[in-house]
Amino acid sequence: MKRPKPIQGIKNFVTTRRPAISEVVREPTAGGVIFRRNPKKEVEILLIQDAKNRWTIPKGHIEEGENSKDTAEREIREETGLQQLKVLNWLGKINFRYRRGSSLVLMTTEIFLVKGLGDTDKLKPEDWMNGIKWFPAAEAVDKIEYDDIGKLILLGLKKIRNDNL
Repeated sequence: MKRPKPIQGIKNFVTTRRPAISEVVREPTAGGVIFRRNPKKEVEILLIQDAKNRWTIPKGHIEEGENSKDTAEREIREETGLQQLKVLNWLGKINFRYRRGSSLVLMTTEIFLVKGLGDTDKLKPEDWMNGIKWFPAAEAVDKIEYDDIGKLILLGLKKIRNDNL
């Protein structure tokens, strides 16, 4: 019977660890829960499918000189091709973190309720996306990959109902 080599196990653990975090990066972003009413007057929510096949909402980085509302509007236009829209209400802020190499990225995303206007079927997704689709409201909540965003979609649906949007 072969004896275990505990020292080798420790060496493997030490050499395969990720590098220590050397910096913390803050990334402010903004996006929107986009809705429309279909011909039956039912609410539909627009979701995009990212490169990892996760359904989410359009969002992106706040550029210098921009505020979060302007960023949400710009990013929605860029990522969906929708040109006519109206930013209605601020729904909330979500925070999450992830590692990028030796950096810890702290991302804050401001989310707005946005109404799609005009020809909302004319969508033009960006190349990096795997999909873009209008979903019935309940299905959109089920499809969304991030619980925090799902909660803000529910809040947006409540505002749509209460304000008769």
